[in-house]
Amino acid sequence: MRPHLLKSTLVAGAVLAVLAACGTTGGERAPEAPGTKAAVPLPPEKKPVNGLPGMPPVLDPEDVYAADRPNKLSPVVRDFPSRVYVPNTESDTVTVIDPKTYEVTETIRVGRQPQHVVPSWDLKTLWVNNNRGHTLTPIDPKTGKAGKEVEVHDPYNLYFTPNGRYAVVMASLDRELVFRDPHTMEIRKTVPVSCYGVNHADFSLDGRYFIVSCEFSGELLKVDTEKMEVVGQQRLPFQGAMPQDVKVSPDGKRFYIADMMAHGMWVLDGDKFTEPTLMPTGKGCHGLYVSRDSREMYVTNRGEGTISIFDFTQGKLTKKWQLPDGGSPDMGGVSADGKVLWLSGRYDAEVYAVDTRTGTQLARIPVGSGPHGLAVYPQPGRYSLGHTGVFR
Repeated sequence: MRPHLLKSTLVAGAVLAVLAACGTTGGERAPEAPGTKAAVPLPPEKKPVNGLPGMPPVLDPEDVYAADRPNKLSPVVRDFPSRVYVPNTESDTVTVIDPKTYEVTETIRVGRQPQHVVPSWDLKTLWVNNNRGHTLTPIDPKTGKAGKEVEVHDPYNLYFTPNGRYAVVMASLDRELVFRDPHTMEIRKTVPVSCYGVNHADFSLDGRYFIVSCEFSGELLKVDTEKMEVVGQQRLPFQGAMPQDVKVSPDGKRFYIADMMAHGMWVLDGDKFTEPTLMPTGKGCHGLYVSRDSREMYVTNRGEGTISIFDFTQGKLTKKWQLPDGGSPDMGGVSADGKVLWLSGRYDAEVYAVDTRTGTQLARIPVGSGPHGLAVYPQPGRYSLGHTGVFR
């Protein structure tokens, strides 16, 4: 190449290089190569729960009630008519209420002293716990018809292990936890306990243990689900304590135990099973029910006719609703859509329907004498752990 042509080429190359450099430092940036942009950080992965063998997987490790969202009904119950089943302990009947009309549709004769109406683990049967009649009455929730009674001694309350392998009868006066076949109710193992009045329970997030309240001796038990053995026992630090309903927090870190004589809830670390602390709620604290969004819990104060609202995130009570004309709100459940809290009026032969958004009483419905553990059915959830409807 001739000298003058070489010089021209070098000059042109230098100019182009300068222009290219200017193009990357001015107002307009050169397009970035694919994959060079900063990645959006992913949310931390939730560690899967090592659950009880055979138990359905935990949907959300941070919310044990994730399957209980409004109207999220299992295909098993989707065609069942919506009803409220009320066991009347002193009338030996179950009153059936249509929640849309607030009218009684039927009265079913059952055994002596029915305490709770309990959905089975597979959601197909409602078991009426005839405590002093020593039987369970099965009700088909699809037809509303009662079946043949099954002999079960001292069935004050009834639960099911999270894997569906066993029914657990709370034999209150017998001082026993009786593990039975969940369908035939044949005994598989009887666990004597030294406390008095076993009545309510709830299971840990992983289902590997459950906490039981002992009403008449003011104690708590911790039970290994798989071994079917009591692994912990403690007396509540309150003279005359009378623990009732039990519920685990959505994140599984705490258990709440209603106490009708301490007039509040005990807050317990279930894993450590250390001494719990008392949170006053109102006179005769009795029943505990979680809202459909897992944010709040409705606490019934039977001795003063009120309902306290507990906020899980804040860890404190935020509201209190007073039933007009008083009452004795006891056990119950939340409607499938989450809009109505249904409660039995234990000493007033009535049932209350309460708006969960405002606390307004929607209805007061006369029923039999001594209404107790009523069940709202069907409810959202994949399976039932028992009582008046504890679903996962």
